[in-house]
Amino acid sequence: MTYGIKDLTERYAVGEHTVLGWIKRGELKAIDVSRNRIGRPKWRITAEALAAFEALRTPSPPAPRTRRKSQSTDVIEFYK
Repeated sequence: MTYGIKDLTERYAVGEHTVLGWIKRGELKAIDVSRNRIGRPKWRITAEALAAFEALRTPSPPAPRTRRKSQSTDVIEFYK
């Protein structure tokens, strides 16, 4: 199965220029299937390329928070 630019704009609720930017920057792999190489390209995105794109853009879980070490009880605080 392959997807077109319009399919992805509807899927991700973004503009056509955003999807074309992803393709231009190499974030999203696409194939130009236009017959005429001089005119405007007609991009198609495979399901595998879309899965790889989504895997790269999926946020990773946040790093675990570290707790502060408690002060040792051997220290006497003179100023409070």
